[in-house]
Amino acid sequence: MHIAIIGAGAAGCFAAANIPYKEGQQVTILEKTGKVLQKVKVSGGGRCNVTHACFDIPELVTRYPRGKQLLRKSLYRFSPQDTVSWFEQRGVKLKTEDDGRMFPMTDSSQTIIDCLWNEVMRNKVEILYHRSVERIEKVADKFVIHFADAPSVLADRVLITCGGFPKKEQYKWIEQLGHTIQPPVPSLFTFNIAKHPITELMGVVVNNATIKISGTKIAEQGPVLITHWGLSGPAVLRTSAWAARELQQRNYEFQVQLNWLGDVKEDELRESFSQLRKEQGKQLIQTKNPFSLPRRLWEYLLQQSGIAHEVKWGELQAAAQNKLIERLIRDSYNVKGKTIFKEEFVTCGGVTLSEIDPQTMESRKVPGLYFAGEILDVDGITGGYNFQNAWSSGWIAAQNMVL
Repeated sequence: MHIAIIGAGAAGCFAAANIPYKEGQQVTILEKTGKVLQKVKVSGGGRCNVTHACFDIPELVTRYPRGKQLLRKSLYRFSPQDTVSWFEQRGVKLKTEDDGRMFPMTDSSQTIIDCLWNEVMRNKVEILYHRSVERIEKVADKFVIHFADAPSVLADRVLITCGGFPKKEQYKWIEQLGHTIQPPVPSLFTFNIAKHPITELMGVVVNNATIKISGTKIAEQGPVLITHWGLSGPAVLRTSAWAARELQQRNYEFQVQLNWLGDVKEDELRESFSQLRKEQGKQLIQTKNPFSLPRRLWEYLLQQSGIAHEVKWGELQAAAQNKLIERLIRDSYNVKGKTIFKEEFVTCGGVTLSEIDPQTMESRKVPGLYFAGEILDVDGITGGYNFQNAWSSGWIAAQNMVL
């Protein structure tokens, strides 16, 4: 019995780590580069955001823009709680941060890599590097895996865990096996508003802002980071995931609206302004910032609203107040383009889920062929969700390939 796993990323290595060694069975990982677990290494700024402490599966499924039909089954089979237990049983304890993201106690992705790799080695898994698959041929009940510049490999079972590709042509060898590919588009990217005055505030973080794609119902609340090219941070990345196809159709030219005060409504804000005029009337608006916004952003919003340095709360004119309210809760920016971090690139798109059995991760079209991880048309927002899909689907495939 020979099992071939194509791709040494999170899903592939987790599958290999969960196939115990036994006589007469060989597991081989085929990796196109010279390294393993590269996304694990860079994830979470090198700390590895292993999963998320959302242990309610119906709630967890809502964190994935695409893939719910498969995830409703796979996440029950191997949940975030199972992930925590799996690593703890192997001596790696995880901790939960305030936002629910879970990291190793060491704050080092190398801890996760070493744990996975130790299990892979314990299972006597063979790994062949620099094996870029050109095509897979089904001959009787076996698979012949062909490479550009290496001898072909014969396997009884094949698990494809090579991650998402940015271009549809790169999926051709999977289409040749009879599978349908949902066209790939980027997910999890930042918004470019080059040369806009706000980019001079690079490095400023607003911990609880709401960002909305104008003309849609897509909006996310959370930290927003101003960069030298535009807008980033968890709320922006999550918004990009939900709007991935919509924004691609707009050629990444669109308008966003920011509520710098989170979910504060206009009537609440007007009431606050009324109170401020009464209670802080003699205070300079510039120095008396009542909304806990970063100083540089507050000064920028006042400047954009035409409010001079020397104006006091009691002297604020109605027209200037209206401008400031608009800036605080409906600040609009025209986005032109996106920025993707290649190391943490996530693809929206991949193998069509109706062609996969979620109970086994086996192809409904090609018996003996399995899929796990981001090669599937599944993607989550930031926070450990994409790794959880990799662990769940990799574990399920591992249980079923050896039957």
